Amino acid sequence: MDQTVSNPLLVPFDNPLLICFSHLRWDFVFQRPQHLMTRAAEAYSVVFFEEPVFEPVQNAFLRRKSVASGLQVVTPVLPHDQPGTQIDKVLAHLLDNLVADIDHDQLVTWYYTPMALKFAAALQDDVCVYDCMDELSAFKDAPPELELLERQLFRKADVVFTGGMSLYEAKRSQHPFVHAFPSSIDTAHFHQARRRQADPADQQTIPRPRVGFFGVVDERFDIDLMARTAAAMPDVQFVTLGPVVKIDPATLPSGPNIHWLGAKRYAELPSYMAGWDVGWMPFALNEATRYISPTKTPEFLAGALPVVSTAIVDVVQTYGRHGLVQIADAASMPAALRMALRKDGGDMADVDAFLSRMSWDATWGAMRDLLTPANLLPATSNQLADYV
Repeated sequence: MDQTVSNPLLVPFDNPLLICFSHLRWDFVFQRPQHLMTRAAEAYSVVFFEEPVFEPVQNAFLRRKSVASGLQVVTPVLPHDQPGTQIDKVLAHLLDNLVADIDHDQLVTWYYTPMALKFAAALQDDVCVYDCMDELSAFKDAPPELELLERQLFRKADVVFTGGMSLYEAKRSQHPFVHAFPSSIDTAHFHQARRRQADPADQQTIPRPRVGFFGVVDERFDIDLMARTAAAMPDVQFVTLGPVVKIDPATLPSGPNIHWLGAKRYAELPSYMAGWDVGWMPFALNEATRYISPTKTPEFLAGALPVVSTAIVDVVQTYGRHGLVQIADAASMPAALRMALRKDGGDMADVDAFLSRMSWDATWGAMRDLLTPANLLPATSNQLADYV
């Protein structure tokens, strides 16, 4: 990606405030929101406003935690017996007081979830951003009002970013200023997986070869494909890192060569990857995966892993057609993994050249430039050239 920042006055305010409304908790999995908000904190006072938690307290309050210079995570804490009809009113009151207590001369609201409009719509912001990283309405247990609220957010937003090219194509007609910013990469972090190092303790006793996956295990993960592939390759070990959500852990396949190691910190991922022979992405092909652009694709590649994936549209179009990722279905998955296992790492020149155009720093820089009123413009074909 080569998106050059052209405006030298990126943030023409002395004390700007950015409030990010997220459906994902800061400590869940370190991904797009965390990458971007960490970088935003270099120019803004950033408040990462989480969904509420319910605890045995008498009165609602905001729990605050500083996670980086200029970046606070704020979690509304509500009483267990808080009437459902009052929740949005209470959240709006807490939010209004929070904004009033922070000295600022510009307010940017940054939405990952349209559901936040239920309590945040009345905020008097200077710039409103909708960073549409997923088609949330297609996810399991999506709230019924989500699509209506997204339409309202499109009317409110000054600019819309999308987390992949498929999402861009789906959303571009719904707002005049839509820009595609697919998943990027912290290359230096994942390059650590290229050097020899000791296995983490819970991976040390797992034999080689190893096929690995990290990420959220939910309705997007094809557990049947995992079971069939592992059964067809009893000499290969399948290692999975990540939290299990929205599906019953009891339904996960088990076997002597299947290893569920649970959630890991972002900092730990390269040490696990260093002990893998192939990275794979066994995503189900369903409504929840139609528009995803998995961040782990460039992360696996940066770690010098051969990558095999099911036919996720953005993976096929961005990586598969360049020969960087092998695409397979259920029938061909064992053969594809066998072929990947025969690779010796080899020359990484093509991979490194491709990844050199991508970075979260460049992505944030281009986004930040678009937050100035003069630059709230429609995306151009030149901007998208590196993604298609």
